[in-house]
Amino acid sequence: MVCEEELLIEKVCGLYEQISSLESLKPCKNVDMLFTQLVLTCIPPSPIDVTNLNKNVQEIRSHLIKLCGEAEGHLETHYSTLLGSYDNPLQNLHIFPYYSNYLKLGLLEFTILTQHCTHVPSKIAFVGSGPLPLTSIVLASNHLPSTTFHNYDMDPLANSNAMRLVSSHPDLSNRMVFHTTDILDVSNALKEYEVVYLAALVGMDKESKNRIIDHLDKHMNPGALLMLRSAHGARAFLYPVIEPCDLRGFEVLTVFHPTDEVINSVVIARKYPVPMHSLDQGLASKILPNKCSEIQAFNPLNHGNMIEEFAIEEQL
Repeated sequence: MVCEEELLIEKVCGLYEQISSLESLKPCKNVDMLFTQLVLTCIPPSPIDVTNLNKNVQEIRSHLIKLCGEAEGHLETHYSTLLGSYDNPLQNLHIFPYYSNYLKLGLLEFTILTQHCTHVPSKIAFVGSGPLPLTSIVLASNHLPSTTFHNYDMDPLANSNAMRLVSSHPDLSNRMVFHTTDILDVSNALKEYEVVYLAALVGMDKESKNRIIDHLDKHMNPGALLMLRSAHGARAFLYPVIEPCDLRGFEVLTVFHPTDEVINSVVIARKYPVPMHSLDQGLASKILPNKCSEIQAFNPLNHGNMIEEFAIEEQL
């Protein structure tokens, strides 16, 4: 076991050295090859706990996540620009190499959402939608045909590219709204959404991620759902990890760790109906550890490739 972990870390660190020495992370043969090798290295289920890594490897992991985020941004911009050159961009989404992953992730997240949402949400916010807002597009097209999606991104060029993809579509052009702003500057508008999605790469380090989560806690409506993306095992070399204890002010409902090619874990939580500080702290501190210890099999799609780590159903 230790030997396997050491080999994994050695391989990841070797790939990091090659990736960090690249002049550019824009899509090309060498960039694509290195990131493909990195993903294939990190995808197999692994018991590794990245919190136990030594300081040097922790720093490498932190830098690697940022490099992955930068490369992902370039990749999405490249394909969004390419798709925007078509007369019907949404009919050509399959040219994006990870489109099938988004289809699977969208179905998974919709399945989880239906388990905790009592009605079809009328408005959903997606924070960090980027130039290629595939999650919103997949959910709006395949699963939530009457829901309006409000997409938030700080980059005006990303939003411009994203809008071009849906502008010619008679339905989605009316149900996809784009806001160019920092989510930390949004307050009252957050109360309008029954569900808020937080993209995996919004808040690249623990501090900034927690600052965003705390802001959402402050301004989301009580009872509203927060859907987040995390990472588990070796996949935590690719994306930031969200722990249940990071979600102050939220009741963690479920965490799913895929074991197939869908990389991100999915976390869903509900904003507490009353502020956490007004709850009995003794009760609140007991609920999560007790439920965290109950690890059960979960199989919403009959694929047999998910683990349910938390299932907190009690109302405080």
